[in-house]
Amino acid sequence: MKNRTLYLLFFLAVFCSFQAKVRLPALVSDGMILQRNQDLKIWGYADAGEKITVKLINKTYTTTADQNGNWMVTLPKLNAGGPYRMTINEITLKDILVGDVWVASGQSNMELPMRRLKPLYENEIKNANNQNIRFFTVPQKYNFKTPQNDLDGGKWESTNPQTILNFSGAAYFFAKQLNEKNKVPVGIIHASLGGSPVQAWMDEKSLQKYPEYLSEAEKWKNDDLIKSTESEEQSLSKAWYAELDQSDIGLNQHWEKESDVSGWKTMLVPGSWEDQEGSFDGSVWLRKEITLPKGTDQKTAFLNLGRIKDADVTYINGIKVGNVTYEYPPRWYEIPKGVLKEGKNTITVRVINGSGKGQFIADKPYYLEIDGQKTDLKGEWKYKTGAKMERMAPGQTFIRWKPVGLYNAMINPLIHYKIKGFIWYQGESNTGKPKEYGDLLSTMISDWRSKWNKNDLPFLIVQLANFMEKKDEPLDSGWAELREQQRQVSLHVPFTGLAVAIDLGEWNDIHPLNKKTVGDRLALQAQKIGEGKKIIADGPVYQSMKKEGNTIIISFRPGTDDLVQGGLKGFAIKQKDGRYQWAKAKTKGNKVIVWNDQITDPVHVRYDWADNPDGKLKNTSGLPASPFTTEKN
Repeated sequence: MKNRTLYLLFFLAVFCSFQAKVRLPALVSDGMILQRNQDLKIWGYADAGEKITVKLINKTYTTTADQNGNWMVTLPKLNAGGPYRMTINEITLKDILVGDVWVASGQSNMELPMRRLKPLYENEIKNANNQNIRFFTVPQKYNFKTPQNDLDGGKWESTNPQTILNFSGAAYFFAKQLNEKNKVPVGIIHASLGGSPVQAWMDEKSLQKYPEYLSEAEKWKNDDLIKSTESEEQSLSKAWYAELDQSDIGLNQHWEKESDVSGWKTMLVPGSWEDQEGSFDGSVWLRKEITLPKGTDQKTAFLNLGRIKDADVTYINGIKVGNVTYEYPPRWYEIPKGVLKEGKNTITVRVINGSGKGQFIADKPYYLEIDGQKTDLKGEWKYKTGAKMERMAPGQTFIRWKPVGLYNAMINPLIHYKIKGFIWYQGESNTGKPKEYGDLLSTMISDWRSKWNKNDLPFLIVQLANFMEKKDEPLDSGWAELREQQRQVSLHVPFTGLAVAIDLGEWNDIHPLNKKTVGDRLALQAQKIGEGKKIIADGPVYQSMKKEGNTIIISFRPGTDDLVQGGLKGFAIKQKDGRYQWAKAKTKGNKVIVWNDQITDPVHVRYDWADNPDGKLKNTSGLPASPFTTEKN
């Protein structure tokens, strides 16, 4: 009996080791899209010396795993097509397409999923059904110690009304446009993380000129430091919120169910209670009464509370209907049957504000919708302070944003996978030190191309959109300077393109919803740079200036200079030894003439040089000019 047991154990061990001989990286899996017209790499892991046989489209390729168990085979160029099956020893991969594959990376505006864009693209989401547009979403991880060779999960997903909700909006519309134009499958490998600066996406070698960033990356190689920092900050945060909850009269007295608000004050929504109460961090409760018709109790509803700074918990008739824990996401709450009722209904919102000015953000929608009928919730609300804290909420060390970490964990595992190019929407987190951005981005582009061993990979940049309140005077701006850095990179780094978004922003939201136009403009750049098509992909591109008397005449790159005629705004002009002042401007053929009657000796011009400019310079293709300054070519 003992020998029989040993034999079974031995057999199971041999069987398990056989089953585990070949392992594939996460990217090489069912449903993947392979890059057309390039020699392809298929790689993985096995026992040292294991023979690997790859079969695809009636051809067989073999190799042997090296002493470390790594193996790779090279497949010849393939035309667009599929679906195909691939076998790798005992593994069979199904539903493989060949087309164009793009890496989409950056921070939150690239990450922003279609579910957050639903008000603009509800029909797009509902009708999404395209097997030829597929996404692989890279898990959001960091590693400061060493570049990783594989991903911690992820899978290829084709487009349908469920999967599209999690796809990057900008990348989806980019892929959709290319799929429609080229009639080939498009795959997106999406590797983004909200709030991340460019240096987080760079490796140690490419940051050699930036010792402060290398030093920071070195610091966070210490696992104990990461654990202690996170533990301490979690404890401080937990203590702050526990103190707030304990101090909040509204929680203790259940104001979400309280019917008597006779002692509450009145404020206008959107707006801020701090305009009346003065600045404070803590909690405030707000109440709105609405009257609804008969039959309401049998209907579902949708509550849109725009955006709130910072966190909220929202109740209807004392029942919790939703909450958001930080300031950026919209407050969209689905209301099930039975929550609303005929007659008087109360909407109660508890807002927690940990720093800055707590408020209901202006110029956002606030309504309750039932059967397509909207009840406007703007106007007078009752409010009462729940608790005032003596200190602001504890800050957080965003370790995941530190230099090198995202490159190691989210980019390096991709470098064997052949691609068509990159799309990049990032920069908001670098506006505090904008002048270094061009060098950082140029270095990163060069490094990524070298990692993929292809120096002409297209790199397509989304320029930062307009954002924040307009200024009365032409002033320096970190956002304007960073846009200029992006423009310079697109002009001087080969095979780069710039998708201008200066007309797509929202002054009160760092995450503008119009991602379709962003994706469409990126797709124009892809067709021009990636495919060599003779199309107009740019708005007017500044080329040179010439001084004539008290005017400066601006010329634009041929092919982009079919200007929409008329008067213009957004221009500022600089007197010699003076400062910039607003200027008059008009088109004259394919030129723009700029002047200020009070300036007799102008030396330079700026266009749309502001956080949130409003210039309208376009060409007849409908594409806007990038902001620019004549101080730089």
